[in-house]
Amino acid sequence: MKIQSVFDKEFATYGKVVEGYDFSSLLSTLEANSEKPSDSVIYVPSVDILESEPVFAELSSNCYGGMPIQVGYCNGTNTKLNCFEYHRDSEVDIAADDVVLLVARQQDIINGQIDSSNTEAFLCPKGTAVELYATTLHYAPCSAKKGEGFRVIIVLPKGTNEAKPDITIKNDEDKLLWALNKWLVAHKDTSEAKDGAHVGITGDNVDIIDLL
Repeated sequence: MKIQSVFDKEFATYGKVVEGYDFSSLLSTLEANSEKPSDSVIYVPSVDILESEPVFAELSSNCYGGMPIQVGYCNGTNTKLNCFEYHRDSEVDIAADDVVLLVARQQDIINGQIDSSNTEAFLCPKGTAVELYATTLHYAPCSAKKGEGFRVIIVLPKGTNEAKPDITIKNDEDKLLWALNKWLVAHKDTSEAKDGAHVGITGDNVDIIDLL
């Protein structure tokens, strides 16, 4: 595996760089009001102070076509794949630090399984926003520099990642539903697997530590 760039043509399979917005105030607010753990990753789906930024309304009206959205963050230090998730819509990630995104295609999940060799890595530089398409498998970002953490704004339709709805299983995909608008496949060597997530990533749990 090599670390490519979100500006490379290869990224077009998974998403695109989002242009035309000024994210400077949003990222400054994130940096001033959130921690960056050195030994874990934290995710907060919706944060009032971030959603008070003027760009929040612009993202809702323009980027999401008027849909209600939420703005939160994923911060910490990480070099492993661990899981893949997907949603029924695009996710926008806005990097406050250089980060590496590990992605794959939902189309490559066959009978609830995907080999980790399908994973690709892309550097998303500080200040860059990307849209990850609905069919792009992803999870927590990875550090872009050894021993350094990251902060990333996460934009999704409102309610995503809240409590899993109570459903009657109708097909195999229903078994992957992990939270509201969140389908998840985990590697066997993860806390998510121990907590009951569907074990669907085969092969090694990708770790980019030696690429940094």
